[in-house]
Amino acid sequence: MIPFTSFYGMRMNPFDKELPSKDAYMTLDMEQMQGRLEHLKEHPGIGLFTAAPGQGKTFSLRHFSDSLNPNLVKLYYICLSTVTTVEFYRQLCVTLGLDVPYKKSVMFQRIQEYLYSMCTSKNVRCMVCLDEAQYLNSDILKDLKMLCNFCMDSKNCFSLILLGQPTLMNIMMRQPNEALRQRIAVNYHFAGLSAGEAVNYINNRMELAGASPRIFDESAITTAYGSCNGSLRQLNLILTKALSIGAQNSKQNIDSDMVLAAVNDISLF
Repeated sequence: MIPFTSFYGMRMNPFDKELPSKDAYMTLDMEQMQGRLEHLKEHPGIGLFTAAPGQGKTFSLRHFSDSLNPNLVKLYYICLSTVTTVEFYRQLCVTLGLDVPYKKSVMFQRIQEYLYSMCTSKNVRCMVCLDEAQYLNSDILKDLKMLCNFCMDSKNCFSLILLGQPTLMNIMMRQPNEALRQRIAVNYHFAGLSAGEAVNYINNRMELAGASPRIFDESAITTAYGSCNGSLRQLNLILTKALSIGAQNSKQNIDSDMVLAAVNDISLF
């Protein structure tokens, strides 16, 4: 079987998530997040970013991370959020490159000392990102407020970035999280991919791969967008599968029927 990349004369799969971030197509949501992350880089604080699965919040963070000068800014990323409070501190110590003491209180102290030293003595900006933050338990959320408290709450020594699904907003609105919520400096909720962005995205990706955007006819693009629920990840899966089906059937153009077949193939229900 001929790979669809060869069949359609592509240099690579234009909808592969492993494409380098420098080749990213920046949606409006991603641009909005980039601007807020730049603000947090210059003005340490807490940032809250929420989006439905697959809308690009983690990719946007990776794009931002790849643009940083590691001598001036260090971004630490943690994606395992279903842990106990003590496990969280251990995980953070390891991520920061610190020894892991036995007691939680000692870990807390060493983490704060490290972040304070990086900020004041070494003049390095630290950004700690917690992905899938909707799974953080209430005790960790309480401790995050204290972790951000330096010099009797008179100085911000690092930026804390919370990424999560929309339920994270509801969690932050609960009364026990009021103190943490008041510390949020920037927040953004992804609206999702628009129809116009989907068209531009497909054209951009096909051009990047060295292929004609006209491989997808108008009905195919409309059907693909209508089936992805504003999710870039889902759109990528649909388009990749549609190209595979087209190549298997020696079709030079992808129409709505092939897109619907692709949607059916990747659907669990």
